Amino acid sequence: MKKLVIASNNTGKIKEIKKILDGLSLEVVSLKDENIDIDVIEDGDTFEENARKKAQEICNFLLSKGEDNFIVLSDDSGLEVEYLNGEPGVYSARYAGNHGDDKKNNEKLLEKLRGVSKENRNARFVCQLALIDNNNIYNKVTGYVEGYILENISGKGGFGYDPLFFYPPLNKSFGEATSEEKNLISHRGVALKKLKDIIKEYL
Repeated sequence: MKKLVIASNNTGKIKEIKKILDGLSLEVVSLKDENIDIDVIEDGDTFEENARKKAQEICNFLLSKGEDNFIVLSDDSGLEVEYLNGEPGVYSARYAGNHGDDKKNNEKLLEKLRGVSKENRNARFVCQLALIDNNNIYNKVTGYVEGYILENISGKGGFGYDPLFFYPPLNKSFGEATSEEKNLISHRGVALKKLKDIIKEYL
């Protein structure tokens, strides 16, 4: 059975990927499952550069160990605000300085948009997936979801900028949406559904 190695230790992300790829003849594992302790520096200028770099480094490591019959999957995701010329973009997780400080990141975003009208608060979440197999064949998939940035935090669910990102079709923020609602229409959900079709070609 072909192995899909997710270049992440984010348990929520791994769970989501496993759920969407369920039913395929594929062994889905994380870096932790494979005892891989590699911290890839995300210094690319685009989501694709970062996602591809992560996938390539893990692929090279597996090949150096003599592994075959595998695919490496990685992603880089973030928020792009039109008014801010695409900020925070690739710096989404470390917008305020420290990586993963959701509270500070949200505070900085709200400050930058202080006084900006609703019409100018359009934003989108981006998920860039990179897939590299043991023959170094590269595939990429991108998923988007459009909405706008609220003036205040709304909801306690999700993570990152979810409580500030309002999605009109649901008439609520991602922070108010259930995980089931979000997974159906999220940027990562959209990208993973496209990815599933690519992976089927390997099996």
